[in-house]
Amino acid sequence: MPTFKTVGLITKPDDPQIRNTVRTLLAYLQGKRLDVLVDQSAANILQHTGLALHPRSEIAERCDVAIVVGGDGTLLYAARSLFNAQVPLIGVNRGRLGFLVDINPEEMISRLDEIFAGEFQEDHRLLFRGEVIRGDEVLATDHALNDIVVHVNEVVRMLEFDTFIDGRYLYKQRADGLIISTPTGSTAYALSGGGPILHPNLDAVSLVPICPHTLSNRPIVVNGRSVVEVIIGPHNPVPAMVSFDGQTNIELKPCDRIRITRARRTVRLLQPVDHNYFEILRAKLKWSEQP
Repeated sequence: MPTFKTVGLITKPDDPQIRNTVRTLLAYLQGKRLDVLVDQSAANILQHTGLALHPRSEIAERCDVAIVVGGDGTLLYAARSLFNAQVPLIGVNRGRLGFLVDINPEEMISRLDEIFAGEFQEDHRLLFRGEVIRGDEVLATDHALNDIVVHVNEVVRMLEFDTFIDGRYLYKQRADGLIISTPTGSTAYALSGGGPILHPNLDAVSLVPICPHTLSNRPIVVNGRSVVEVIIGPHNPVPAMVSFDGQTNIELKPCDRIRITRARRTVRLLQPVDHNYFEILRAKLKWSEQP
């Protein structure tokens, strides 16, 4: 059974609505005599408490586990900065949908009691590694837990691009863009674009066109170990951009390539032992509501 002695506390920044939850959580952790490293994201929420704040790099180096209070976006940001250190994450939902941050504030203390007693399940989530290549130069490298999206930038015109899977030509498209999604991200932007819901345990990647000009273009699911490459058309008439989890954005030029592979590491999520993905789908997507 793992022993958690040092805990990182990461919050959605500048959100006064989560202040009570964060302070309750902090008192709970201190009451268990755990060493708590409060992330700099909590600066405004915990102001005037006299607590020392710590950079994310120190949390990655020292913590046995990190608790994230906020929405899925907050957890995405935390995951992107902690996955290399393989720090497991626990999500407390103070956002909207909450597919990733799955512990409700009302049951936070009882759920954490279970987790700290060793009663939890650990979920390993596929992570993308994306490279932006111009000619022979790699301009940028970043990671994504949800999706990497190639899209038009601030204009209402179509993007032209080619897509390859493992070096084999898939198609040429004219569309508003393309969402390359992990199973985790299948309930995010990809779902809004008409993509399939993929169970998080699947080793798969979905490609979802955004408003394709040819209506026969449909989402396609490929092996999670595939190499996906998107090449901006040489005569593409509109400004393009690639986004990593909606948090890092890089401008693209004609002939730029985006190469997407599976990252060497996964994101570790700790969930209650009775965590049920299908129950979350029913609740968040309101599948069981009567008309």
